[in-house]
Amino acid sequence: QVQLVESGGGLVQAGGSLRLSCAASGSIGSINVMGWYRQAPGKERELVASIISGGRTNYADSVNGRFTISRENAKNMVYLQMNSLKPEDTAVYYCNLVQRGGNYWGQGTQVTVSS
Repeated sequence: QVQLVESGGGLVQAGGSLRLSCAASGSIGSINVMGWYRQAPGKERELVASIISGGRTNYADSVNGRFTISRENAKNMVYLQMNSLKPEDTAVYYCNLVQRGGNYWGQGTQVTVSS
């Protein structure tokens, strides 16, 4: 089993920044994909950014150039640096880990961007 715990959400004004962190623990394989998803009220959960264990990243078009995903493999941590935040970035952000044998989710952290 794998456990994911997010932190770093909160309320910020438009144009501001936040950094989300996700700590993974449990049976974590050396090859995996970690990512951040978000879900706004009344909308489907969507991919924000992902990063494979080798470091290659992928971003949603809506956040490309504003958000940066990174990871520390030795600490089983993944981060999401969010800059130039917009009200439409308001959502619950979920950490995700996919590896052979499992697809795991954190409990989510709320990000609210005021205009």
